[in-house]
Amino acid sequence: MTARGAPRPLGTVTRGTTNPNRLRRMDRWIAATHGAELRRATDPVAVDLGYGAAPWTAVELLSRLREEAPHARVVGVEIEPARVAAAKPYERDGLVFRHGGFEIPVAERPLLIRAANVLRQYDEAEVAAVWARLCARLAPTGLLVEGTCDEIGRRHVWVALGPEGPRTVTFAARLGSLERPSDLAERLPKALIHRNVPGEPVHAFLRDFDRAWAAAAPYASYGARQRWIRAVRDLTAHWPVADGPGRWRQGEVTVAWEALAPRG
Repeated sequence: MTARGAPRPLGTVTRGTTNPNRLRRMDRWIAATHGAELRRATDPVAVDLGYGAAPWTAVELLSRLREEAPHARVVGVEIEPARVAAAKPYERDGLVFRHGGFEIPVAERPLLIRAANVLRQYDEAEVAAVWARLCARLAPTGLLVEGTCDEIGRRHVWVALGPEGPRTVTFAARLGSLERPSDLAERLPKALIHRNVPGEPVHAFLRDFDRAWAAAAPYASYGARQRWIRAVRDLTAHWPVADGPGRWRQGEVTVAWEALAPRG
């Protein structure tokens, strides 16, 4: 219990590293794939869980969601009280900051929980329980997006989950900085990063992606985007790619979770 008798937030303090525009790729995907659900809702609430030492990602999430759903609200949640206090001056219509953790301290059941670079410090064995807790807090049509990116958001991999559990894995990159698709391996979410070894599906996927990328080398003369599109198109022959060329052009590819889920 805390000094005031309230339950302690669930979780541990993260490093808090953050930068403006770091989560743009994840936000762009959320707006494209979940925007219609946010627009349909009377009072769409999104949670930026573990926004870090500065509130930039929550401020940006509100701006990006409101392009799709003008009535969207964002609640920034941090387990470190000093970070909440530092963020308070940035509150505005549709944006508030609260002290909390995996219990998600909001009265509503959110339509979106975004948890970026939060679980990276946890043990792999802890991930399933955290996912289950967060998914249980979602609205019936809600979405949990949990993943990892580099410090300036060039490379990002995330898992999308509904109330029933994991659905897809999305790989996203600034293509001009990518030597090969397997460079994204260092940004795999905690549930997958230790599974990038022979015999595991995610390792096989990245191996096949590298091979498709190499085979698509002649398309490099038309730019990295065209090479990526061709490589992903080749992947669809053997992997359950869940999106299409419109998303591939953004430097993304989304694959069904079942195809990449850890064995055992």
